[in-house]
Amino acid sequence: MSTPVLEKASLADLEKAQCIALTTFRKTGQPVTTPVMFAVGHGAIYVGTRADAGKLKRLRHTTRVTLAPCSYSGKVTGKVSEGNARILTGPQENAKASAALAKKYGFMLPLTRTVWRLRHRQADAEEVYIAIEPISD
Repeated sequence: MSTPVLEKASLADLEKAQCIALTTFRKTGQPVTTPVMFAVGHGAIYVGTRADAGKLKRLRHTTRVTLAPCSYSGKVTGKVSEGNARILTGPQENAKASAALAKKYGFMLPLTRTVWRLRHRQADAEEVYIAIEPISD
């Protein structure tokens, strides 16, 4: 199976999108793509997720990710880029990520989190933040 050549999405292209299709990779190399809300700030792309999300387990194995602008349902609407992701652990970094996401989505961010928690019956799901640095040529 050949690897497709990636047409790079610029940070400006990604910034215009409401969501990105974030692809993380299993130990086997199998890709897993998830549409996620994101924000750009401080030279990184920030994503918030639950502490028990599978993408965190995959990121602990490999920091390699791909990302592309997409619709809320996950339909890719633009070019795919590669990046390196890291799970944020410091309170200052988490605050920057949280502020960037809140600035972009406003009241929609807590609303979507509340809806998710109600659907999955997890009232106290902890939020973890990821910073993605796009790989440039």
